[in-house]
Amino acid sequence: MATNLFQSTTFKVLGIGFLALLMLIPLAQVQGLIGERSSLREQAVDAIARRWGAQQQLGGPVLAIPKRTRVQTSTGWITRESTEILLPDRLDIRGTLAPETRRYGIYDTPVYTAELKLNGSFAASDFRALGSAETTYLWDRAELRLPVGDVRGIRRVSPLGFAGAQYNLGPGDGDVGNVSTIAVALDLSKPNVADIKDNLPFELELTLAGTQSLGLLPLARHTEAVLSAPWADPSFDGAFLPAERRVDATGFDAHWQVLDLNRSFGQHWQQDAEHVQNLRSAGFGVDLYQPAGVYQQNERAGKYGVLFIVLTFIAFFLFEVLKKLRVHPVQYLLIGLALTTFYVVLLALSEQVGFALAYLAAAAAVVVMVAGYAAALLRSRRTGLSLGALLALVYALLYGLIVSEQYSLLMGALALLAIMAALMYFTRKVDWYTNYFDAAVSAAPR
Repeated sequence: MATNLFQSTTFKVLGIGFLALLMLIPLAQVQGLIGERSSLREQAVDAIARRWGAQQQLGGPVLAIPKRTRVQTSTGWITRESTEILLPDRLDIRGTLAPETRRYGIYDTPVYTAELKLNGSFAASDFRALGSAETTYLWDRAELRLPVGDVRGIRRVSPLGFAGAQYNLGPGDGDVGNVSTIAVALDLSKPNVADIKDNLPFELELTLAGTQSLGLLPLARHTEAVLSAPWADPSFDGAFLPAERRVDATGFDAHWQVLDLNRSFGQHWQQDAEHVQNLRSAGFGVDLYQPAGVYQQNERAGKYGVLFIVLTFIAFFLFEVLKKLRVHPVQYLLIGLALTTFYVVLLALSEQVGFALAYLAAAAAVVVMVAGYAAALLRSRRTGLSLGALLALVYALLYGLIVSEQYSLLMGALALLAIMAALMYFTRKVDWYTNYFDAAVSAAPR
């Protein structure tokens, strides 16, 4: 009875299933290799960003006003010094991005140079709203700060026009919401703040270089931003999506509108750690997105690895049963290892020649290798060609799943349903209690 069990078709199927699961080990190694190569790419991107300019975050000019506040404690009155941040009433940002691709070794990433124009104004009423009996503002030590995420990316900055005068911005010691700044000192003690009747306008032009993304901060009561670039695959992210946008093969145009009512912070606040997260969470902007990058595509392909190995094993098993031949477990193991080499070859080639061409070359090599081995193993050139065609179809299906970002789940589900239906159809007459060993031996040529 035990001998019959070990020689049954059911036991053969269980053994094949065990070998398929064993293939998880090399597939896991491939996934680890993909992660390692992806990490190397990130290091390359960081190296480019350090030299060109990192992911940028830009805000409009804000006023930083030192102040002294008298605070009563249990031991008496003390004076504390801090900085008040005052936002403009209106901020308009208009920019055009000129993207390009920079390489570091075999790795590349999109970078850009942005030509930006900023203008707006500070409301006179916001100045008068500041102050209390216990607070003294040091208007003669005020600073106008412009938040720039990575100042290394500044290529050009025009003189800042503010309230009818021109100022040259320089390196800033302070920050705004943990974003580095360039700044200029202002003496706002004359005229007296109470005498300011009109809004104080500002304007500035800036050339800013960055890597992959440009983020904007809504640092005004009413913020408007318009960005455009000849990049066909933008990814709009952050707290606010564009109110209007156009995206086509030639590039994109996007227009944002953000009010103070949409933010989690007010027009002015005391600079402290509490507002750091509030500012960053209010940012918005655009990423120069690269659809399904090489490593993302390799990772997607690897996720279907076990499924395709199982399908190939099942195809071999069906031909084995129908032709009443014996295929040794070691031969199944060699086939499985051959299928896993596809993912290593795909990863190595895709870094050099791109994913599509690498996929074609790796799939063709594995299909020819497995089809030739099957023809010799099953003693039939026609059977080898049939298995090769089936494997080519499987790889074509896999490619469709990889490149179809929106419909990959639907395509995968329908393909899996069709495969299960085909398996049930072709195995509907298999007697799983048959003594597989005896049947194969009796049919073997002598």
